[in-house]
Amino acid sequence: MPRVALFITCVNDALFPETPKAVVRILERLGYDVDFPAAQTCCGQMHANSGYKKDAETLASSFEAVFGDYDAIVTPSGSCAAMTRDQYPHLTGSDIGRRVHELSEFLIDVAGVEDVGARFPHTVTYHPTCHGTRALGLGDKPLRLLRAVQDIDLVDLPAADQCCGFGGTFALKNSEVSSAMLADKCRHASSTGAEYLAAADNSCLTHIGGGISRLERTAGSASVAGRRGPRPIHYAEILASAA
Repeated sequence: MPRVALFITCVNDALFPETPKAVVRILERLGYDVDFPAAQTCCGQMHANSGYKKDAETLASSFEAVFGDYDAIVTPSGSCAAMTRDQYPHLTGSDIGRRVHELSEFLIDVAGVEDVGARFPHTVTYHPTCHGTRALGLGDKPLRLLRAVQDIDLVDLPAADQCCGFGGTFALKNSEVSSAMLADKCRHASSTGAEYLAAADNSCLTHIGGGISRLERTAGSASVAGRRGPRPIHYAEILASAA
């Protein structure tokens, strides 16, 4: 068995601790021992994308020091995985990103499994996030894992390949464009009638969830055909649901 570490990410550590706990449950169910290096911090993505190169280099170097001895580093974030793989070579010359796996990459490419023994008797639609799709090339890996979940009703998301408009600081610097993109994504998500909207990044789910919530609070603009919009959920939490 490879030495496996969990990279929790800042957003999950601060706001969504159940997601990394779900990752640990999944991996332990498959027989892996998972370490959690307590010295881990931010991957530096926000700093790099905002032009703070020196700060990003410091954080990248810290990441390498904390995770350097592990064979595999698993994270429930396509965005942060992409940061280590795409930007670390330019910041520090490190190739540690080759050992960083978004959860679906690890399960399918390393563990060689698609059915993780989950059961989730609910209707779910899936949003493929930009970093996972475009930077990591996850393809249908998260969907293959979800399709193997017992009793799930997985429905297609219209215009699934369109960005939700978050993009980190993009949503702040280009708020009007971001809001228009978000409105389209919320409309498509609500049209599915799904109970849950799953994705690989909680940052995007926060953005979409906030949009759906605001629409539901606005008189006359709630959900399609009187339905409430789907509840955001990281797909790891679905996979961690025991059969």
